[in-house]
Amino acid sequence: MKGARHTPLNISAAALTLSLSALLLTTPAHTAEPKPSDNGAGSNQQGGGSDDTGIYAAAQVQYSGAVAKNGGIGNVSSADVNWTPPACWYAPYLGAKDFKKKMSSDIEKWQNDPAITGTADSAIGEVQRHYKDDYGWADTPGYKDYNVDKDGEGMFWAGVENPNEPNYAARTSCSDLPFWVENGETPPPQYEEAITPEMLAALAYQHMELPGTKVTLAPQAITKVNLPTWAWLDKAVFDEVQATAAINAPGFNITATTTAKPKSLTLSPGTADATTIPADGGCPIVNGKIGEPYAKGKAKQTPPCGIVYRRSSGGETFPLKAALTWEISWTGTGQAGAVGLPDGTIEAVQNITVEEIQSVNR
Repeated sequence: MKGARHTPLNISAAALTLSLSALLLTTPAHTAEPKPSDNGAGSNQQGGGSDDTGIYAAAQVQYSGAVAKNGGIGNVSSADVNWTPPACWYAPYLGAKDFKKKMSSDIEKWQNDPAITGTADSAIGEVQRHYKDDYGWADTPGYKDYNVDKDGEGMFWAGVENPNEPNYAARTSCSDLPFWVENGETPPPQYEEAITPEMLAALAYQHMELPGTKVTLAPQAITKVNLPTWAWLDKAVFDEVQATAAINAPGFNITATTTAKPKSLTLSPGTADATTIPADGGCPIVNGKIGEPYAKGKAKQTPPCGIVYRRSSGGETFPLKAALTWEISWTGTGQAGAVGLPDGTIEAVQNITVEEIQSVNR
């Protein structure tokens, strides 16, 4: 049978929607609770588990390295506002025999559900024909007995939602019926959302947790008008941070590691009545460090990184914002070298009190 790939069944759109929604074998990108990360010091977040039939779901993503706690998104933000991780994807789900067991159980349950009647029941019957009786359409062939004669030679792939995607329509858009992929082969080209190392790298980016950005100041929380305030970051912040995302299923092993390296610090004094040093507020990494610690005898020197406030905070405080920019790249399965991703930023705000310098006339 030939026809459009997204309208395989000769029934109403409403019934097809019901059938497809029932057949979305989606699994959260991660369900197991990860071990806490420690400022990028490494933790493991394991995907895996089983559905209500007890069949292992291979489509889950495994995270390791510097990933956020409890499966949440990390604290790094992309410097490119137009860049986003994938909202959903297709990934290995079940082998042929397990898929037949799962589908047969579901179809029997739907057929015995009195709420499913008419064209919806026809939709379920045609989906059953698709996997059991070699009923296909357009560029998507049907299957004979769920491909059980090929068990171990491939897997059925299914749609997976990114639980951190706020747009429901985007998150649920990987709605095609599960399809077969031979071991070592790539999915058919029409499945543009099939998981790739680059997509895994973006997911690792999304879950990456980086160290905080609290700068050290001299003077500390209270400074003086027209007195240079020195700013620097602890050298420990400059350690390279990595997060890895992987899918490891029989016949399919895809991995990507995203790496973040500190690049520069940008200071925003919290008031227009201040001068940043350098003038653009950007303090680059020089000889492996950002800024220079203040030392006795440097009071009259200009710091390589700092701020000069031109008026007092009047008994209040100024919100000094420090934004650390990280250069991010990834490597992964089949990738010869590192590939760049948009820079990431981490921001922190410190409240600064600025006082007038008091003088005594004699």
